[in-house]
Amino acid sequence: MPRRHILKTIETFASLQGEGARQGEPAVFVRLAGCNLRCPFCDTKYALKGGREETVEDILVRIASLRLSLPAAWVVVTGGEPLLQDITPLVKGLHGLGLRVQVETNGTLEPRPPADWYSLSPKPPAYSYHLLFLKKASEIKLVVSRDLTIEVIEKIRKIFPTRVPIFLQVQDNARWSMKKAIALARRACREKLENVRVSVQLHKILGLR
Repeated sequence: MPRRHILKTIETFASLQGEGARQGEPAVFVRLAGCNLRCPFCDTKYALKGGREETVEDILVRIASLRLSLPAAWVVVTGGEPLLQDITPLVKGLHGLGLRVQVETNGTLEPRPPADWYSLSPKPPAYSYHLLFLKKASEIKLVVSRDLTIEVIEKIRKIFPTRVPIFLQVQDNARWSMKKAIALARRACREKLENVRVSVQLHKILGLR
């Protein structure tokens, strides 16, 4: 009998996508354990380690159950850093159920799984990413931390196709970060940087997970 594929998970829940281009859409979230970075502004520190071992089959059953109350078409695989684990069997299993898959990643690892949507969020200070994201990224989210500068935004905008939106993601909906995001967006407009937008964490405003 073939060995069943195991993933370390933190939580699985149904909610609304709170960030990026698909903000406001119903989705089921699968949060995986572990991350290769330790960002000081991380708002999911509880996912950095630990987790429980679950088979892909068990995860798919839980997702099917959650979709009875919220028949979302999308599943968001997030973390932590989901690409630390081999999520290809999970992605293929979700596709087998007719679902579409978004992967939220810091971009430092190779994007092998056949996801429908890659949400790339490179982190300071290097803002580095695997070169395959130049073709696979569907959107870019830059957390408006103390480190983010117009030079970083300009560099990323020049490298990625303009069809890929850059979201200036307000850090934890903090007022100082909102003011900085607006200032950076205005500067980007003056510099004629296309498809740069400001985004807040809608799920936190609505009191959702």
